[in-house]
Amino acid sequence: MIRPGFAFSTSLKVRYAEIDGQKVVFNSRYLEYADVAATEFWEWTGIGEALGAVWTETEFHVRRTEIDYLKPFVFGDALDAFVRIERIGNSSMTQRFELCHAVTGDLHTVIDMVIVNVHLPTGKPIPIEAPIRAFLETLPT
Repeated sequence: MIRPGFAFSTSLKVRYAEIDGQKVVFNSRYLEYADVAATEFWEWTGIGEALGAVWTETEFHVRRTEIDYLKPFVFGDALDAFVRIERIGNSSMTQRFELCHAVTGDLHTVIDMVIVNVHLPTGKPIPIEAPIRAFLETLPT
């Protein structure tokens, strides 16, 4: 499915283990969907192959997440998770996830996630290096 403002999406399906007694997806599972989508997004960008060690010397850690639950997913629903980089700061960036029903296209959930660039040996936030920033700024939207 295509969604304006998003060059990337991945598809998921709601499994039985992800629903509660009301047959809707547990709230916490939406973050798991975002995590799967983020993993697929970074692979899609090709940043690891393009930048090598510059990309692997640091990692982005989740700092804050805001979730707007608009409509629940239910068992068996197919969903499309759309991902884009909303903002690039000095040492952090914001990713936007929009989870839509794959058949109807209805927007069910919006997730804004702030991730911080962390130097792995020290565990401390550091500025996003110029090659990473330049690569991210060229990604299609």
